[in-house]
Amino acid sequence: MVAAEGSDHSGLVPDSSMRSLAVEPALPMLAPVNVAGIPYRTIWPDPGGNAVGIIDQTLLPHRFSTTRLSSLAEVAHAIRAMLVRGAPLIGATAAYGLALGMRHDPSDIGLAAARALLLATRPTAVNLRWALARAQAAVAPLPPAQRAAAAWAEAGRIAEEDVALNRALGEHGCARLEQLARERAPGRRLEILTHCNAGWLATVDLGTALAPVYLAHNRGLPIHVWVDETRPRNQGASLTAWELGEHGVPHTLIADNAGGHLMQHGQVDAVIVGADRVAANGDVVNKVGTYLKALAAHDCGVPFFVAVPSPTIDWSITDGSGIPVEERGAREVTHIHGLDSRDQLVEVRISPPSTPAANPAFDLTPARLITALITERGICPATTNGLRALFPELAPLPPMASFNPELPS
Repeated sequence: MVAAEGSDHSGLVPDSSMRSLAVEPALPMLAPVNVAGIPYRTIWPDPGGNAVGIIDQTLLPHRFSTTRLSSLAEVAHAIRAMLVRGAPLIGATAAYGLALGMRHDPSDIGLAAARALLLATRPTAVNLRWALARAQAAVAPLPPAQRAAAAWAEAGRIAEEDVALNRALGEHGCARLEQLARERAPGRRLEILTHCNAGWLATVDLGTALAPVYLAHNRGLPIHVWVDETRPRNQGASLTAWELGEHGVPHTLIADNAGGHLMQHGQVDAVIVGADRVAANGDVVNKVGTYLKALAAHDCGVPFFVAVPSPTIDWSITDGSGIPVEERGAREVTHIHGLDSRDQLVEVRISPPSTPAANPAFDLTPARLITALITERGICPATTNGLRALFPELAPLPPMASFNPELPS
């Protein structure tokens, strides 16, 4: 089942040529997020291996439209213009983009150029760099004639692994939510606050911050989500609220600055957010506004969790001060999209024409404000040692002490 191009999901029609949109390519347990009752993924390979399909997220929640990317340039544009977004999904999409680039030019020069083009699209999300490095390592030793097929296969593995990581992460997070629920008064629903969109739409499937929520909801745990609108692109209002509604999860949209008020009045049991990059010490860079939520949670004694699949951890960066923060265009701040009275999608200006705007897309939440990191291997403190305990083969070792001949060998 697919949506006709440019239509909303009420126009879903059968289409056997795009079966990979629905549940068939993934086990039902790994594809729990529904659109109009149909399980979907956010990216799927064309049966012929010459393109990938995606959901155009810039049109949500007003239009559910799929589009086909058949070239390296189209993939780069989709990432840069945020037709796809969210660190894990960006990584998987970029891997497919590299594979499409290899179909056009599989030479060493072509490989380097494809990687450089994709790497420049979004500088903050580390999954982009990780996926491209992995895909490049898989194809670089091969003869050019074999590179396109190998890159395509590697992209598929990256996508499937993302689903498995999110499922495992979700299980650990769901167990923590069930524990929090047991600590509350019997019959009282669990109140979760989230910022931006770290759900199914930010990954290949299931999500990061919302994975525990979906699993808890599917298992009958009474749960409700406070959804930050998340200016300036309104990913909470446009994406998180939409996908929670499609899956039937109770939720309420709030203004970005309302979260602190809710926490002060005991209306939030936990905050769960995703991440675009995590430093080796547990510092988190995520959508701008995350830091303010962490400060409010810390002041109010509300647990603040960050859901982090391991490809989002940048082991090469000691702390968050070394993570680049993308500065996006001012128009995202000065203008806003929505439906007019005729149900037409329009853009309107909300500030004086002469007023300049700054648009840092992310901010840094220090590890000291984070209750714990939720990963596919378990839950750990947001510390170097906490991460090293879960990922000993990935975490860098501490610097060796200088050699002292008087010390025993």
